[in-house]
Amino acid sequence: MKNIVILISGRGSNMEAMIAARDAGRLPVNIVAVISNRPDAAGLETAQRSGIEAHYIDHKAFVGREAFDAALAECIDGYRPDLVVLAGFMRILTEGFVRRYEGRLMNIHPSLLPAFPGLHTHRRALEEGVRIHGCTVHFVTPTLDHGPVIIQAAVPVLDGDDEDSLSARILEQEHRIYPQAVRWFAEDKLSLEAGRVRLALDAATPAALVAPEVR
Repeated sequence: MKNIVILISGRGSNMEAMIAARDAGRLPVNIVAVISNRPDAAGLETAQRSGIEAHYIDHKAFVGREAFDAALAECIDGYRPDLVVLAGFMRILTEGFVRRYEGRLMNIHPSLLPAFPGLHTHRRALEEGVRIHGCTVHFVTPTLDHGPVIIQAAVPVLDGDDEDSLSARILEQEHRIYPQAVRWFAEDKLSLEAGRVRLALDAATPAALVAPEVR
C-alpha cells in the first residue's frame, strides 16, 4: 500500500474527502502525514482526529521560498511518501521542489485546465460567459497550474449562477475526482509518456471525464 503526504493551507476539504474515501475502503493508501504552511489551518485538527500525524511549517518564518521549500521537503522526506498531494496548498513552489517530486506531486485546480490558471477561476469563467466549467487533477510541473492532466470533471454554467453557487457545484466534483486520481496512482494505473498521462483502463475503471447531469 502506498504512502501519501497531504499539504494544506486551510480547512482541507479535499483532504477530508480523501480521509473519508480511505475510511470507506475506496482509497487504498496510507495517509502518513498532513502538513500545512499555516499554524492556524483547521485541517490540522481534522487530521489529528483521524489519527494522522499533523505538522505546520510557517512560511512566514523563512526569508525566501527556497528556504521554506527546503524545510518542507525535509519534513516530507521523513515520511518517505510515494505521492505528495496538494489539497488547497496556497504556496507557489520553487522549481527545485517540484523537480524533487516530479511524477509524484499531484494538484487539483478549480477550472478545466488549460483554461483559467491562477486565482478567481469561477469569477473569470462567469465574466467570460463560458457554458462549461469544472476542475482538473494534474501532475505538477514548474509552470503554475500546468502539467499532465489526470482527470477532469465538467459542470454546466447555469444562467442564474454566481461565484458561490458555481464554486459549490465544482467543489462537489473535486471531492469525487481527487480521491479517484489518487486511487489510480495507488493502483499503478497511471503512467507518463511524452508529457501526457496514460490511464490503464479496465472494466472497473471509470471514464476520465465526469459530466454530471444538470440539476
